[in-house]
Amino acid sequence: MPVNIRPQDISVLFLYNMDPGWSPQELKEINELTCKTYESFCSAGYTVVKLPVTGDNLPEVLSHYNPIEHIVFNWCECLPGIFHSEWLVADYLEKGNFTFTGAASDVLAKTQDKKLIKKLLDDSGICTPYWQIYDTDSPVNWERFPAIVKPSMEHCSEGIDRNAICLNKEELLNRISFVNHTFKQPALVEDFIDGRELHVSLWGNGHIEMLPPAEMDFSMLTDRRERLCGYEAKFVPGSVQYESIRTLLPAPLTEEELLKVEQACKAAYKVTGCRDYGRIDLRMKDGFVYILDVNPNSDISPDTSTILSAEIEGYNYERFIDRIIRLAAHRHPVWGR
Repeated sequence: MPVNIRPQDISVLFLYNMDPGWSPQELKEINELTCKTYESFCSAGYTVVKLPVTGDNLPEVLSHYNPIEHIVFNWCECLPGIFHSEWLVADYLEKGNFTFTGAASDVLAKTQDKKLIKKLLDDSGICTPYWQIYDTDSPVNWERFPAIVKPSMEHCSEGIDRNAICLNKEELLNRISFVNHTFKQPALVEDFIDGRELHVSLWGNGHIEMLPPAEMDFSMLTDRRERLCGYEAKFVPGSVQYESIRTLLPAPLTEEELLKVEQACKAAYKVTGCRDYGRIDLRMKDGFVYILDVNPNSDISPDTSTILSAEIEGYNYERFIDRIIRLAAHRHPVWGR
């Protein structure tokens, strides 16, 4: 890590999306969040330029800045109006020769496709729930229950609710059809692992460190269809999951369990190409660790499990931001030397 570089010697472009199509409340919330994060950059000592992305003209916006003079803190989830475009943001940065935080464009594109990631995990010998992909023309030969049905190209738990858990063939066929027609994409069907769920944050390049895992505590939920961190659990206050699922941090794990989790998560982080930081979602049952999802450029807002896990390790938000920038600085043609 380039510890000899002072933060005040590095100019940071803080890149984030601000979609004009969002509601006034959504715009207000994201503005408050980015202001808080901007203040953290400043508190850490960096010279920062806020760079909101409000349209699909990112190359034009970037043309005003010399890549040799900046590091981009890439907090941009997509280009407004272009679905699944997180990878495209990184692609524009790469074509402009910018050094930026987080994953490369090919990694972001790959992890958007759950089929590719599942195959990669399987081929690498990393345990993940048994799975199949079904589109509108596929004969459905699935006979394992309970099963869970997910859109194969979505993130943030889009399309995952209690009805995603299927207990028989009829429910499965209906849900596959729902995903195919609602999301216009193939459905991913997996064994539903009704066990403990952990969200595990990692950071680093080469030498990877695992932060204390967070457990999603389902003990207040008796219906197994409710025991999942779906869209409602994350984004719908008042829903059963939102109100009932508690976060245990750090997760109460034995030394043996912690070692298994660390080995599985580091393997998944490396094989999928995560860079600087990321989060692995997994389930544990009967002594096995099943990787569910890999999230490069995971949410690092101040109230997320990633930041709370870092705080346990002694990193406040300013120190967390500082470390991410310094990890990226290794790749900069000037500051990397």
